[in-house]
Amino acid sequence: MRWFVDGWSPGYGASFEAGDGSGPSAKSSATVDPDVEVPSGAWRALMAPADVRAPDVVLLVDGVRRIDAILWTGEDDGASHPGLAASYAAGVVRCDLRRGVAELLGDCCRIGRGLFTASPSATDLEGGQVRYAVHQVRHGSLEQLPAAVQGPLTELEVGVSAKARAAESDLLVVDGPLRNRRQLPGTIGYVKTQQGQYLPRHLAAIVPTLRPGQRTPVFRLGTRWDSHSWYLRLPGAPGAPWSGIVRVECSVDWPVAEAIALADLSVVTLPRFASTAYKDPRAPQNLVPIAGLERRLRGMLGDARLLHRTLTLAATRSARDAAAAPA
Repeated sequence: MRWFVDGWSPGYGASFEAGDGSGPSAKSSATVDPDVEVPSGAWRALMAPADVRAPDVVLLVDGVRRIDAILWTGEDDGASHPGLAASYAAGVVRCDLRRGVAELLGDCCRIGRGLFTASPSATDLEGGQVRYAVHQVRHGSLEQLPAAVQGPLTELEVGVSAKARAAESDLLVVDGPLRNRRQLPGTIGYVKTQQGQYLPRHLAAIVPTLRPGQRTPVFRLGTRWDSHSWYLRLPGAPGAPWSGIVRVECSVDWPVAEAIALADLSVVTLPRFASTAYKDPRAPQNLVPIAGLERRLRGMLGDARLLHRTLTLAATRSARDAAAAPA
């Protein structure tokens, strides 16, 4: 038995969730077809062919969200519904590998604010130039509301992705699973935390043997959002068996040959952006351009204390106006 210290800061959880020693412990209900690129009996660590080169331009897309306040409604019938006021933003970093330059595409950054609740009578909250638009949800428990923010955030990410791409040869890297962004060409989803065990145990055992710059064969992952997927290891300090492992995916709508080409392209591209432990508590998976983009986007969300005060005043005014309205 050996112990390993996860390089990630405990404040971010774990880079993987170990269970039986072969990888993430949560057994996924997804279906897996491992015979996409090579037969499962021939699975092994793969490297990109020598003639594969990184693209000239890589676009990295990410979004951030923040809960600004928890609210409760007071309905005319005496019922009460929880609400969540959230701010979220999405943006793009353009990395020109020929020139060695990375820049935030300012015209592609977008911010949204929403009030998420199951209340049928909820109205928007406004304070000054800040407006939280109501998003009515079907499942309104306080525990379920944070997940409702993902939908509008994904819409922002899709919008900035489409606006940022200037050439079909650009590689678009979306932080997280693709979900409903699968229609974007030349796009891969980058999943840096491994919380589910998709592969059978005998194939999952191959993942920890990957060396930096190696990947598994492409396999098909059947979930609500089907995808072609593969694991690869980023460069970094030695650690736990799954440290530095990320899962990458592309649309299952693209031909297998294109999925394999994207897998090879990811192997020669993503390691260039791997972070280091002394700079980032989520190294190496939290790619350097994405970390910088997250910092910028969080700054664009505005001062959390000021927004909380704005929401408090807006809610107080709303309650006062409702009390003054004629019956």
